[in-house]
Amino acid sequence: MIVPNFSEQGLQITAKPIGAVCNLGCTYCYYLAKKNLYPNNRRWRMSERTLAAYVCQQIEAQPAAVGEIHFNWQGGEPTLLGLGFFRSVVKIQQQHVPPGKRITNSLQTNGTLLTDAWCEFLRKHNFLVGISIDGPAELHDAYRLDKRGRPTHNKTEQGLKLLNKHGVEHNVLVVVNRRNGEWPLEVYRFCKRQGVKFIQFIPLVERLGSTGQSVSNTRLASDGQSPIDLVTKCSVRPRQFGNFLIAIFDEWLRHDVSRVFVQIFDQVLAAWCGQSPSLCIFQKHCGRCLALEHNGDLYSCDHFVEPEYKLGNIYQQPISGLANSESQQQFGSTKESSLPRYCRDCDFRFICNGECPRNRFAGTPEREPGLNYLCEGYRRFFKHVEPVMAEMAVELRHGRPVVNVMHRRNAAKSGFRKQSVSEGHTIGRNAPCLCGSGHKYKRCCGQRI
Repeated sequence: MIVPNFSEQGLQITAKPIGAVCNLGCTYCYYLAKKNLYPNNRRWRMSERTLAAYVCQQIEAQPAAVGEIHFNWQGGEPTLLGLGFFRSVVKIQQQHVPPGKRITNSLQTNGTLLTDAWCEFLRKHNFLVGISIDGPAELHDAYRLDKRGRPTHNKTEQGLKLLNKHGVEHNVLVVVNRRNGEWPLEVYRFCKRQGVKFIQFIPLVERLGSTGQSVSNTRLASDGQSPIDLVTKCSVRPRQFGNFLIAIFDEWLRHDVSRVFVQIFDQVLAAWCGQSPSLCIFQKHCGRCLALEHNGDLYSCDHFVEPEYKLGNIYQQPISGLANSESQQQFGSTKESSLPRYCRDCDFRFICNGECPRNRFAGTPEREPGLNYLCEGYRRFFKHVEPVMAEMAVELRHGRPVVNVMHRRNAAKSGFRKQSVSEGHTIGRNAPCLCGSGHKYKRCCGQRI
């Protein structure tokens, strides 16, 4: 197996400038327990010195061919640092950006602390904001509570409205759990009512006993044991997750192609077009999406912030050396080499590549270890969307928009063609098209009848 030279690939780092400190106490948060890595720590704020070292080193670590250098700020809750910290971020970046390069920033937040001043800053400096919200209040507030156990939906929704008000580019991150996983259309339609155009669905898979523990030390499913027995009651079930995606995909296909962008749909379509997925969980190899803690400690991955996956500290060795180290290359290549035969022979391997290694604790039908917990759900979803994705890929190969697929399928629905022609019922040429595209009938399906 030939693994590409890491030093030739772009590098992404999720920076945790306030560590695991957050103003919320979400039931399922995987990062709050990372405080245990620094038991004697009294200061969680990234110092100006560490910030400057990080910014400079990340710029220097990028291959020459990379024209855009991206900084991703997460937590914990990064807005707890205040605007002054992020003004320093922008200032340092502007001082060190190389000629011909472009620097971009993204900020992942729960939205509860956003203000007009925050949004003005984010808009001015073109930050992409990811806001975490799990659907309408009755679903969001099931697990996303503050430190005193109070609901947070209203504050998060206000933050989302402020982003819209100020024209801040943003997307929504929905954690799909066992509660909202039963209500896919309610979640999706809620997001649309908020004016959201870009949505990420992140499946919650939380292993029992994994909080604060090493992933490598958690149990695997033994013979005859269901993987569901190894996850918390908050975690989405595999089939439930597949059904969740299918329900939303069908709704999206009827109404929202080219109007709402769902990350996993885009990733699957890219794979059908022969492109390598941009999302790390679906890539063949890991290792280019690292995590930086507040004190300069660099870890192999955001989901492997654990002692055995600590690469070192940027004060002792620069990011370029740590990210391209032999141990990190081994970490990255193991994703492919550890695939069980069931995955290697799967028709959907070109899309999934076994998904994230942290979720590979189930057994295959042949009882080989290493199957992804979510496999059943992904396979159901991939199989369901296969004919549509193949059709969309044809459109793209011919230089045509994929929205054509939505129009064509809506026009071909039972009764539509017959009603509009055979039965003599006419549709005004300037009336909205019945397919739901938003275009006039004469400019849409009327052209094909």
